[in-house]
Amino acid sequence: MRFKELQTVVLNRDLPEHGLRRGDLGAVVQVYEPDGLEVEFVSASGKTEALVTLKDADVRAVADGDLIAVRELDRSA
Repeated sequence: MRFKELQTVVLNRDLPEHGLRRGDLGAVVQVYEPDGLEVEFVSASGKTEALVTLKDADVRAVADGDLIAVRELDRSA
């Protein structure tokens, strides 16, 4: 699936080096050909926590059955 800029996506895998976990929400800020994305992950207060270059397979579109939750960031990563 091709994603669009500003689309909300769900992370498919943990990225402990960035303090991110599978299921975290991000926003696509740049699309690279053939299958790259720059995705921004923000805290609930709006602070950018990570800006990561990923492959399309690393994220998925938000689904109707997804529930949004809040967790504390692991600052030890």
